[in-house]
Amino acid sequence: MSGEKQLKKFKLFHHPKKREMGGSSRYSTKLSRDDLINAESNLGRTLFGPVPTGHQREFFELKRNVWLWHESVMSPLGVQTEMTIRYEVRPAGVYKRVNQGGYEKLYGQELENFRRAAKGYLNLVKTKLYY
Repeated sequence: MSGEKQLKKFKLFHHPKKREMGGSSRYSTKLSRDDLINAESNLGRTLFGPVPTGHQREFFELKRNVWLWHESVMSPLGVQTEMTIRYEVRPAGVYKRVNQGGYEKLYGQELENFRRAAKGYLNLVKTKLYY
């Protein structure tokens, strides 16, 4: 849902209306692509349950067929560890790259988990953020 062409298909319903604020046009501000990605990411992180204290989690579609999962964990000793997984959906399959490593093709349960997460994300942002 994050590609610019895809975003144009949907109208945002959560913007304050200018007429509610004394103006005449439908929306008070135009959100940037980054604003939309942040809003989508806020929803995407909820797909996997509550985010534990000391953790940060992001899951979103960066652009068409490119997805990011990022998790940051602060240990009780104050040491922060981070992991970013980039998923690319290609004609030959779904590939992931952990941190800056090489790409590996997804198979089996891992592929099914990604498909369910992506489908859940798209449904969530479509119903909660766009209409």
